[in-house]
Amino acid sequence: MTGFVSFVSAGPGDPELLTLRALARLQAADAVLFDDLSAGPILSHAREGADLVGVGKRAGRASPKQDHVSRLLVDYVLTGARVVRLKSGDAGLFGRLEEELAALDAAGIGYEIIPGVPSACAAAAAAGMPLTRRLSARRVQFITAADVTGGLPGDLNLAALADPLAMTVVHMGRRTFPALVERLVAAGLSPDTPALLAEAVGHPEQRLLRTTIALLAGRLAADPGSQPAVILYGPLAEGFP
Repeated sequence: MTGFVSFVSAGPGDPELLTLRALARLQAADAVLFDDLSAGPILSHAREGADLVGVGKRAGRASPKQDHVSRLLVDYVLTGARVVRLKSGDAGLFGRLEEELAALDAAGIGYEIIPGVPSACAAAAAAGMPLTRRLSARRVQFITAADVTGGLPGDLNLAALADPLAMTVVHMGRRTFPALVERLVAAGLSPDTPALLAEAVGHPEQRLLRTTIALLAGRLAADPGSQPAVILYGPLAEGFP
C-alpha cells in the first residue's frame, strides 16, 4: 500500500480505543499527519522513523489552513509514502474530511477511511449512560455550534434542537453554548433540561460535569475554558450516576 492514504479515526484519545486496523496502519505508515486532539500516547504506536507532522486546528489558536493541510497530504503521497491522516474522534464527524478527500480525488490518489469511536459515544460511556432510551429518546442529533467565523450558526433547526425527546450532541460549543441555550429556551426547551459537559474525554485529565443547560450556559459564559469538550443535553442526561 505505497502512495496511499489511510484516514485513521483516533477516537477520543485513549490508545486502547483504537481499532485493530487503525493500529496496523499506524505501525506501517511512513508519515503520520495528526490533529492536536489525536496526538499524545496514540503517536507512540507509529513505527520508529516515521515522520510525525502536526497539522491540527484548535479554536482561538494559530493553526495551518485547510488547503495547506490538503496540499501537504498530497505531496507526501506523491513521494510514494504510506500516509496516515490521524483525526480525532470519528473522521467523518465534523473533521473536514470531505475537503481532504476532494484533494486526493483531484490528484488521483487512493485512500481508505477507518472509523473510530466518536467523542459523544466515549463521553456517554464514561458517564455510564446510553445515548438512546426506549420511549423517551429515540433520536440522537449531532451539531456543530460554530460556523466558519467561530460564531453560532444562523441556520440551526431550533425546532429539532429544542425537542425534549431527542438527545443532542454539541461539538465546538464551549463559546457559543450560552447563545444557543438562549435560543433553545425561546423555542420552548426547559432551562432545567439535563446536560453533560465532557472535557478531555479519554485523557488523564478527563472531567465530567452534570448540570442543566441553563446552569452550564452561565458557567461557560463566565469562563468557556480551553480543554476540548463535547456537550450532551436531553432526556438521557438525567438519572445517571
